[in-house]
Amino acid sequence: MTATSSPLPATTFDDLADAIATGATVAGLGESTRFAHETFDVRDQLFRRLVRDHGFRALALQDNASVGETLDAYVTGGAETATSALQNAWRPWRTAEMAAALEWIRTFNQDHPDDPVHIFGVKPAQARPADYDAVLDHARRAAPHRLAELAAHLEPIRTAHETDEHVQRARGLHPGRPFAEHARDALAIVEQLPDDAVLARMRLIVNFHEHSVAGRDNYAGDAQVWAQTITDHQHRTGHLVAYWDGIAHTGAAPATLGLAPQRGPQPTVGSVLRHQHGAGYVSVAIGFHHGDLGVAAVPAPAPDWLDARLGAVDRPAHWLDLRVGDLRRQWDGPAKARVISGVYDPSRDSAEHLAVASLPEAFDVLVHLRRVSPVRWLPA
Repeated sequence: MTATSSPLPATTFDDLADAIATGATVAGLGESTRFAHETFDVRDQLFRRLVRDHGFRALALQDNASVGETLDAYVTGGAETATSALQNAWRPWRTAEMAAALEWIRTFNQDHPDDPVHIFGVKPAQARPADYDAVLDHARRAAPHRLAELAAHLEPIRTAHETDEHVQRARGLHPGRPFAEHARDALAIVEQLPDDAVLARMRLIVNFHEHSVAGRDNYAGDAQVWAQTITDHQHRTGHLVAYWDGIAHTGAAPATLGLAPQRGPQPTVGSVLRHQHGAGYVSVAIGFHHGDLGVAAVPAPAPDWLDARLGAVDRPAHWLDLRVGDLRRQWDGPAKARVISGVYDPSRDSAEHLAVASLPEAFDVLVHLRRVSPVRWLPA
C-alpha cells in the first residue's frame, strides 16, 4: 500500500502517529472490521510511522506463537515470500494488504540490521494443518484398521483452519457435531495406538478446538493470556509494541458485544493492558460509516451509534484524540461502535456492535472513514 492510496494525507498520518506515540509503551491499533482495505491501510500507515519515526520495534498479532515465529523469520531475512509465510496464518491475515505490510517490515529490517522490527503471536502454540496429516500418517502405518474411524473425526474439523467453526455455523456450512467432540474422540483413538509419537500433536488439535470461539462459546478470547504475552515481550525486550487486532480486543475497557448481550461487559486484551501499563497503553479505534466489504454490503449505522455521530462530519476521513482539551468531556458517556466480524449478517446489522460504559475509557484516539472497500484475499 502506498500513502497515495490512503484516505488521509501523509501529513495527517504524521500528526496522528505523533499523538499515538506520545507516552506509549504499547499501542493497540484496532479495526472495526478485518474485511476493509481502507481500515487496514490506515493501521499500516500508522504502524510504519511508529516504526520509522518513534522507535516501535515489535508487532503483536492475534495469531499463535508458531505463526508469529514464521512471520518473524520472514521479516528478519528468511527465504520465504510474504505470501508463503502467511500460508498457515489466521485467515484474516491472508491478504495482499498484509503481505505488503510484511514486505515493508522486511525492507526496513534490511536497512536497519542492528535495530530490526520483530513479530510475535499473542496466542500459545496451536495445532496446524500439518498436525492432522501427521496423526493420520501415523495411524496409517501403526494401525491401518483404525484409520477410517480416525479420519472421520479429523477431516471435518480440520476445515476450521480455513473457516472458523463459529463462522461455518453462521454461514450454514457446519456439518453438525461440535468440532471439540470430534477432537476428543480422535484423541481417545490415538491414545490406544502403538507408540505415542503423535500424541502431543493430537492434544494440540483438541486444545485448538476446545479453545476456539465455538468451543468456548465466547468471542472474547483469553484476554489475560494474550495481554500477558504482549507485556512479557515488552518487559523482556524493552521494545515499544504495536498490537493489531479488532476493536473488541484492543479497547481499553470491558465491552459488551451486541451479538451476546446476555454476557454483559467482558474483559478485553486492551483492558488488561491498560491495567498493566496505565496511560502507557494507547487504544486506537479505526472505524467506518458504510461500504461494500465483498462479503457483505454494510449500510449506514444506527443513529445512536458512535459511527453515525462521527459520520456527521462529511469528510472522507478524520480523527479525534479524546485525551486532548475538552474532547474527553464532550464525548464521555456510553457508546456503541460498529463491529463487523466473520459472522456478519446485514439483516441483523443493529446487533453488530460493541457497547462500552465510557467511550474515552475504551478508546484514546478515534479514526473514522466514510466509505470502505474490500481487502484483497491471497489465493487459497
